[in-house]
Amino acid sequence: MAGHDSNRVIVFDTSLRDGEQAPGFSMDPRGKRRLAHALAELGVDVIEAGFPSASPDDFAAVASIAREVRGASIAGLARATRGDVEACARAIEKAERPRIHTFISTSPLHRKHKLNMSREQVIEHASMGVTLARNRVDDVEFSAEDAFRTEREFLVEVFDAAVAAGARTLNVPDTVGYATPAEIRALFEYLRANVKGADGVVFSAHCHNDLG
Repeated sequence: MAGHDSNRVIVFDTSLRDGEQAPGFSMDPRGKRRLAHALAELGVDVIEAGFPSASPDDFAAVASIAREVRGASIAGLARATRGDVEACARAIEKAERPRIHTFISTSPLHRKHKLNMSREQVIEHASMGVTLARNRVDDVEFSAEDAFRTEREFLVEVFDAAVAAGARTLNVPDTVGYATPAEIRALFEYLRANVKGADGVVFSAHCHNDLG
């Protein structure tokens, strides 16, 4: 993730959350704590410790990392729902620098088949999720899942709503791992030129090398 007003790169590590989906990479809570401490020692800026609402074990692992690990921001992932955001807030409440990372899908395919929501409903939920998160922590990141298959003008509308609700970081994930570096650059340039308040937030990249 690159900051908006400097050349400083903010390193957001999701080994404990998205990385755990890799075959053979599942860890017990003790292993997760060990890795979190190692990441903090490496100087990682933000550690995404897990998805607290996914299971009681994941909640416990995130909470223990939030209590123990110092130096890095500790983030939890939450869908843009009240239950997820509140579970996330409880899990990270002991963190030195807590972050809630909330998300909703935005692409036409996900809106129709995953969420069964209209554009207006997606914007409403995005705004609600960020607002709920900002009521619990100062540092909120918002992700538009499947951003690269989302209509550009609609993606701007969603991000506008997230910024207005208080998001400090906007994550633009290539969820299906299909975008080329040139396509990623072009979308980020478009968003930075069109999102209201773009100069006041950090834009974050989340990529997959699924095609090798």
